Amino acid sequence: MNTIQAHSLPTRRQWLGYSAALLATPLAAMANPPQRLGTQLRIVIPANPGGGWDQTGRALGAALIGSGMVDKVIYENIGGKGGTIGLAEYTKRYGNDPNSLLIGGMVMVGALALNKKSAELHQVQALARLTSDYLVVAVPFDSPIANPKALTKAMRENLPALAIAGGSAGGVDHMYAGMLARLSKANAEQLQYKAFPGGNEVLQALLQKQVQVGISGYSELRDALQAGKLRALGVSSRRAMFGIASMRDQGMDAEMSNWRAVFTGRNLPAERIQQLLAAIDHASNQEQWKQALVSNNWSSSWQTGKALQEFLEVETSTAQLMTYLLKLKS
Repeated sequence: MNTIQAHSLPTRRQWLGYSAALLATPLAAMANPPQRLGTQLRIVIPANPGGGWDQTGRALGAALIGSGMVDKVIYENIGGKGGTIGLAEYTKRYGNDPNSLLIGGMVMVGALALNKKSAELHQVQALARLTSDYLVVAVPFDSPIANPKALTKAMRENLPALAIAGGSAGGVDHMYAGMLARLSKANAEQLQYKAFPGGNEVLQALLQKQVQVGISGYSELRDALQAGKLRALGVSSRRAMFGIASMRDQGMDAEMSNWRAVFTGRNLPAERIQQLLAAIDHASNQEQWKQALVSNNWSSSWQTGKALQEFLEVETSTAQLMTYLLKLKS
């Protein structure tokens, strides 16, 4: 039998050194990294630059490069109609490209439902849900609409006179505007919703006072809110977030979240789909992606596989139902 010599045992100082090294090393970095995706990857962003999808796509690309999964990422913005134009173009041009990804989310699901084209989402393969985000209802800093109660009053008394800016028609912003109108006991069919291709355009419409109310993600309105150029009426979460009271806590029981995901071509080989997913999983466990979550005030909502497919089916049905009940129009 072999005996362990006392002098071969690590000293207390050595154990402390080993422990410190383990604690300083992310678990994902300790494991063998997955197979590299290659030299170059294309990420198609079905929206104009500056909005939430654009921020998500570029943050993901940077994390993939930073984690060594790929050397270069080409970003291609194809905006319009809640991502449905970008979806169609992606399917046509890159549906069989093993080196391409597509960013999407609830906005796209809603836009497809509004245009009765939900089946088109089956033309791509969902890889992973990445983030979730809540909506902020904002007004110009000098607006007479000072709080949700005043918004309710304005909607109920004269909804056609209240222009509301948000993302593409049928998307989560549009649904939320319809929900607010319905809770205000206004005629939702009279909703004056001004659809814009991205959050940056919503911001500019508010700053230039082309509209009275705007709905968008916090990350897209944050700088203007912090600079005092806009005033937040509330956030669409269950409780206060970002230092902003929830609409629910202020008497309007309107809760809704946005989410963003990454897709690829439906007809790619199963092996390549697994390689893409493994690389994205690896990148999402790196500090660079975690910092992007923090800086953009996103919540991680990682989901894959069968659970993700079931989630998408529920979200599609929900979007179809809300489009009907709220009488949303494109």
